[in-house]
Amino acid sequence: MRQYSNEEMIEKYGKPNQSGTYLAYANIPFPLVIAWDTSVTVKRVRCHKLEVANVEDIFWNILNVYGLENINALGINLFGGCFNYRQMRGGSSWSRHSWGTAIDLDPVRNQLHETKKTARFARREYQEMIDIFEEHGWLSLGRLRNYDWMHFEAGGK
Repeated sequence: MRQYSNEEMIEKYGKPNQSGTYLAYANIPFPLVIAWDTSVTVKRVRCHKLEVANVEDIFWNILNVYGLENINALGINLFGGCFNYRQMRGGSSWSRHSWGTAIDLDPVRNQLHETKKTARFARREYQEMIDIFEEHGWLSLGRLRNYDWMHFEAGGK
């Protein structure tokens, strides 16, 4: 798999904008806990309207494979965000979050510059979760580039 270029992203998803007029809600089959405020849970994620079905299928598949107890124990339920209109960190290209085509999970234990030596999602017990994302056309930057293990994005091919 490889990431789409920004040109390919614009061709498929349109130009990103701050108002997010291209967004819709994906219903998540289990509560996601906001990673920076664990007193808050969400059951919907605002993502690009073209990815709603994929996002819902991904999380249903994760629930079916892991079960709620394991999802919570493994921190798969720790939500770090989806839509965030901004440029990539340290770059001038649009972040995939600007399109609502990226999801961050368990960001505290899978930080941006961590490698497979320390990132939680690099462990064997998370490989099925990564496989599920990839089966739906979403890629793991951790698996692809060995950094940003929290980050999953649409547009891989």
